[in-house]
Amino acid sequence: MTATDVHRAIDAVWRIESARLIAGLTRIVRDVGLAEDLAQDALVAALEQWPESGVPDNPGAWLMATAKHRAIDHLRRGTRLDRKHEQIARELEAEQERAVPDLDAALDDHVGDDLLRLVFIACHPVLATEARVALTLRLLGGLATDEIARAFLVPEPTIAQRIVRAKRTLADAHVPFEVPRGDEFTARLSSVLQVIYLVFNEGYAATAGDDWMRPALCEDALRLGRILAGLVPQEPEVHGLVALMEIQASRSRARLGPKGKPILLLDQDRARWDHVLVRRGLVALERAEQLGGSLGPYALQAAIAACHARAHTAEETDWARIASLYEALAQITPSPVVELNRAVAIGMAFGPAAGLELVDALISEPSLKAYHLLPSVRGDLLSKLGRYDEARVEFKRAASLTRNARERDLLLERAREVRRSV
Repeated sequence: MTATDVHRAIDAVWRIESARLIAGLTRIVRDVGLAEDLAQDALVAALEQWPESGVPDNPGAWLMATAKHRAIDHLRRGTRLDRKHEQIARELEAEQERAVPDLDAALDDHVGDDLLRLVFIACHPVLATEARVALTLRLLGGLATDEIARAFLVPEPTIAQRIVRAKRTLADAHVPFEVPRGDEFTARLSSVLQVIYLVFNEGYAATAGDDWMRPALCEDALRLGRILAGLVPQEPEVHGLVALMEIQASRSRARLGPKGKPILLLDQDRARWDHVLVRRGLVALERAEQLGGSLGPYALQAAIAACHARAHTAEETDWARIASLYEALAQITPSPVVELNRAVAIGMAFGPAAGLELVDALISEPSLKAYHLLPSVRGDLLSKLGRYDEARVEFKRAASLTRNARERDLLLERAREVRRSV
């Protein structure tokens, strides 16, 4: 195996093992920042040693054993060694002396609980949303700081500062390494789901930059969602979120044309949809409904996505059902964006005039003032009603509001097409 092959193997191992490695170390040292440093030290050791010694048969166990040695050294040489650190160091040394034949198997005894605890720490509400996203991708996604920065088009030092401050905030707040219970569990789970879906959405429809999609972020979010579904299998909204992401991700290949040009949902070649992902999504949705979560916000959005997935052609889409699902969603999570989506469904089910009436009622909504999809939807409805001059103005306004270059080009093209229709 060449040095290049070894480095590729190390990168793959790190993506797979880093989350549970950090989770296991956090259980031991009770400090997520220190745990990540120890895990990184083990990674550096692998980069130094594996090119010569080869990749071990059980790389996860090797990394964990190395990190534990680093933890003992760190705790023993601390200038302010207290009783707690002494106790932890003694426990680690005793474990090492017992020479567990398979440290990876020993770690698996805790891995489910540890990963779940790490999820709840990374997404703790004490952190700002941007910090939760960055820390989640770093600790659970195994992404380097520069990768996160590139994904969100943010300067690398900004992401680095967010991660450092997040870890410091968690330490200062003495956030315990535990899974919350009762009402706190429900509240914190909501934060976890929000972070995962934010990551997915940024990959599915990038808010800025030259690319309309960033598939790697979708894949990271899907992986985190699937892990979470395995950790809390009785939580219907987790399955609802997984269902939503699976079905939306199934369209990825059909959403981009030659040279990365966006293709809207109704214009997509449905034969290019990934029907394995569709089936996975429908199974996850059925699981959410069986657990009594059919009216959860993610399950409702998944049910909307399922309406599209089940339609063999755009013309077969059950827009009346989609409109009713958006109405149900508006009841539990009222928002102008939900109302805008409902207006689209109403316009498709009952005619553009009915949809436009709802959209016009949202024009004065402050939160939608800079939201490019409001004039985009309005332009589409106006165009269908033959009001081409007004539609052209709306598409141009939408283009001026979006920060995504591909979407801007699409909207300007639609404005030109409306002009040709006049």
